[in-house]
Amino acid sequence: MTIAPASGEPPLAPSIRLDLDRRRRLGMVEAIWGEHKSAEQIALVLEQLQAASELGLVTRVDPAKAEAVASLLSNGPQAGLALVHHRQARCLTRGPLPDADPQRGRVVVLGGGSSDLAVAAEAQLALQCHGIPCELVLDVGVAGLQRLLNQLDHLRSARVLIACAGMEGALPTVLAGLLPQPVIGVPVSVGYGVSAGGQAALMGMLASCAPGLSVVNIDNGYGAAMAALRILQSRSN
Repeated sequence: MTIAPASGEPPLAPSIRLDLDRRRRLGMVEAIWGEHKSAEQIALVLEQLQAASELGLVTRVDPAKAEAVASLLSNGPQAGLALVHHRQARCLTRGPLPDADPQRGRVVVLGGGSSDLAVAAEAQLALQCHGIPCELVLDVGVAGLQRLLNQLDHLRSARVLIACAGMEGALPTVLAGLLPQPVIGVPVSVGYGVSAGGQAALMGMLASCAPGLSVVNIDNGYGAAMAALRILQSRSN
């Protein structure tokens, strides 16, 4: 596939240097940050990943950019390979996702409300790209604590919990105070003014009184998923 730059734009790099050794080295597929890449750059990356027989995962891709990438790839050498835009997760994948392996352990991703869905879905998809069984549980925020308490017995069977929460970000602290398995908190940029785009949730999670709670950056569902993957892989070694 040949992609020419638009008029007035600088030439595209003839190749992009990918970390194709990441799966062997870390047990992870390389994920591509898509928000600040052009459709042309993403298409080139996906072609290189396919040439290396690697699954393509691109995060933070809106519908318009996903459509542009699909158009660019439609005439390429692997035009028939499935390109899927996961709208809830705001991600693109190219190539078949592996089957879930229950022997690797189950992860549950929780969200305080449906406003946390995009971040939680990103975490879920990233785990699915690695064959990790993963379940999404929403609307268990602490404002209606009984909803979370009703899920505790179900949550005990998970190896790792990922808790996505905006506003004051209390959900991970409550989980880490009630359940023994690793809990990874993901502050979400949801909330009124003082929430400051997720800053209040981030600071609340970092200042948690629940010992052993781990916290990733604001809206970083992918990072939380990879932290969970590292935990699962360490237990299998």
